[in-house]
Amino acid sequence: MANKEDKSEERHYVYLVRCSDDSLYCGWTTDLERRIDAHNGHIPGGAKYTRGRRPVTLVYAESFHHKYEAQRR
Repeated sequence: MANKEDKSEERHYVYLVRCSDDSLYCGWTTDLERRIDAHNGHIPGGAKYTRGRRPVTLVYAESFHHKYEAQRR
């Protein structure tokens, strides 16, 4: 089990991916690599929006200390 100190080190990311139809999708996550893999169907998960628009390519990401900062951005 992670202690409070480990939790405070967790990063939250807001990101943009470009889909195969040239549209953009914005999301947030604590594990950017896993999330992109999910959007591309390599592992379960990902957004319904990106499922029919694969492959996706990461075009932008920002990291934050707090979840609310990433979601607000």
